[in-house]
Amino acid sequence: MKKIGILGGVGWASTIDYYRAICAGAGHFFAERGASAPLPVPPITIESVVQAQTRALRGRPGDEASWAAFDAVFREAMLTLERAGCDFAVIASNTPHARLHAIRDGVMMPILSIFDATAKAAAQTGAANALVLGTTVTMQARNYAAVLAEHGITANETLPEAEVAEMQAMIDEDFHGGASAGAQARLLRFCSKHAQPGTAVLLACTELPLAFPEHVDDVSFEAGGFLFVNPSAAHVAAALDLALEEERGG
Repeated sequence: MKKIGILGGVGWASTIDYYRAICAGAGHFFAERGASAPLPVPPITIESVVQAQTRALRGRPGDEASWAAFDAVFREAMLTLERAGCDFAVIASNTPHARLHAIRDGVMMPILSIFDATAKAAAQTGAANALVLGTTVTMQARNYAAVLAEHGITANETLPEAEVAEMQAMIDEDFHGGASAGAQARLLRFCSKHAQPGTAVLLACTELPLAFPEHVDDVSFEAGGFLFVNPSAAHVAAALDLALEEERGG
């Protein structure tokens, strides 16, 4: 098995869920093949950054230089995982992926993109349109839109600033330590305002899927009358595919 590096801490709740999902997925893989307990799981190293610090270091849209300090924190964390012998890494957060082109600079180890994994998953739903929900950085950037377009899917145009701020507030207030009791209802109300019929709603903040605990490992699912795509589950599935490549006979 290949060794996986997880860059976590943004936030810690989704970092825990990535670790759980990778281990559970590997266990299921080996159980299906008749392995006995304790079931094997890939070797994993987690490097956790400080969200309070990285939030303060966010730059300005369109100003590459303003992101230098933010990029440096994630790049150094990746280099730490590389020095720990990881064969590849994932970032257990959507937001830093907007800076993946800069974070990768000087890192030799592959870093799996959540954009690529999610776009493939969205295409498999058959949806022609997608609504991308996430932090201010994710919703203002066009990274998801560009990758989705390669799969024939049109992503939402940037929502009004007040609505983007509402989504960021929802993440901060209802998802920082997991999903609050009212998180699912608040999220569904937001979808009712912005998701047109036939739209795939991308839960493009790794905490958002925690609002649907029965679906946290589902790459796509329906709830509350909406079709959702779970980027976290798609990302974990891609990581497992690579980590277990030899065991699958790849």
